[in-house]
Amino acid sequence: MLGNVVKMLGSSGLCATQSVLLQSSRNTFVLKRRFPPNLYKKNQKPGKLRGRHFVYDLVEDTTIKKKPNLEVVLTAFVEGVGSKGDVVSLKLNEAYNKLLLPGLAVYKTPENVAKYATEKDEKEMEVHSSAYAQRTVNKLESLILAVVMNKDHPWVIEPWHIKMSLRKAGYYVTDSAITLPDSPITGPDLLKQNKEFYCTVTINNLEKARVRCRIHHWSTEPSDRLPYVFEHWKLDAEPLFGEGAAAPGDKAKPESRTSMD
Repeated sequence: MLGNVVKMLGSSGLCATQSVLLQSSRNTFVLKRRFPPNLYKKNQKPGKLRGRHFVYDLVEDTTIKKKPNLEVVLTAFVEGVGSKGDVVSLKLNEAYNKLLLPGLAVYKTPENVAKYATEKDEKEMEVHSSAYAQRTVNKLESLILAVVMNKDHPWVIEPWHIKMSLRKAGYYVTDSAITLPDSPITGPDLLKQNKEFYCTVTINNLEKARVRCRIHHWSTEPSDRLPYVFEHWKLDAEPLFGEGAAAPGDKAKPESRTSMD
């Protein structure tokens, strides 16, 4: 008798373990019947549905639907995004991970808009002339600018020489925004070949970027040209004036394309 009870308990599956963890999925599919059933009158018994009535066409799948941007209010200056108090619209993941989680922004509500509009820091607004100004400064300061000068005729480096060199690298700057060293740089002088000096580029009459420049001599006569140096920007260079040059071994990208604000 006892043995039969034990067998019944074992066969009933009461001791079997089964996972009951279910992961909910927020998916919505909008479907439409390909063959709609016939309408019936009030109080009439509905007709029996056939197999063709269960054939559906997909109208919309919310999992692949593009979600709208999220509007947030910045609580501090964010490079490439905006200043404190600005209302910006970004993708959901970008706004949440880069702004809301670090505390650089809050959700857009009438209260938050009014609060941070009145708390804008005037000093911060003066430090950053635009959202992209600091990014432009970083790009310029990571550049090693090749200033190509004539090997056969005398010259003095002027702001327009730097402007043309920057244009070759993809940057568009006016002459008035370029400040050269106090000491004039003259040539041709092969002792100055590949030597480095700094010039200053002013962005929006506010931010200043110190650009590393290297002198390279060039001749219109192919027989008089200096040997080509492969990836010369990766080599160490001596300072032209003995001070203010970058540290040895400091590497930077030769060029990148952008435009000034």
